[in-house]
Amino acid sequence: MFESILKVTETGATTASSSLLCLAAAIILGITAALFYMIKNTTNKSFVVTLALLPALVQVVILMVNGNLGAGVAVMGAFSLVRFRSVPGSAREISAIFLAMAIGLATGMGSIGFAAVFTVILCCVQTVLLCSPFGTRKSAAKELRITIPENLDYTGLFDDIFKSYTSDASLEKVRTAGMGSVYELHYHITLKDEQREKAFIDAIRCRNGNMAITCGRASTVRDEL
Repeated sequence: MFESILKVTETGATTASSSLLCLAAAIILGITAALFYMIKNTTNKSFVVTLALLPALVQVVILMVNGNLGAGVAVMGAFSLVRFRSVPGSAREISAIFLAMAIGLATGMGSIGFAAVFTVILCCVQTVLLCSPFGTRKSAAKELRITIPENLDYTGLFDDIFKSYTSDASLEKVRTAGMGSVYELHYHITLKDEQREKAFIDAIRCRNGNMAITCGRASTVRDEL
């Protein structure tokens, strides 16, 4: 099942029938991977179409350089330049592109059965992980920014409020703003009860002189590779 289907002629070239069969398999598996990627992902048409065609493109290149070490090295150098001419993508996009290239490599070597099996397995595993709570933060995790005047000592200023309304609170950083006239305190907090968020903010407003307060979902800054 996992053996190569490529048939080589006396001159060392692959037959047209086996090459076309590999090309068809690369296109079908590429479309399959693109369809799975569209599940639980924000996509645009150009990226999905590229993802569907990438395995076929890689497969053709592998067939052309099959057995030629010098041509293979030259092609790898050309592929490496594409990375520097493209916009950095998210972790999901990078993983999808690597999957498409793996499909192209497998079909280019004639291992259609192996390509089909690992495509289905990886796509199913990815879909299950994306649909599950695996890797997600708690919904109560928040990012809190509090502005206080420069004459107010922020050390322990809100400890009693945090103790009443949060199960966890940590001061991440402090920065000055307004030519040093105010301080901005950045906290990561986990609320005990999200229904009491307004009461929590009102308690802080009474403590910081009714200055600006921002409370929202904790940002994710490690989504890019």
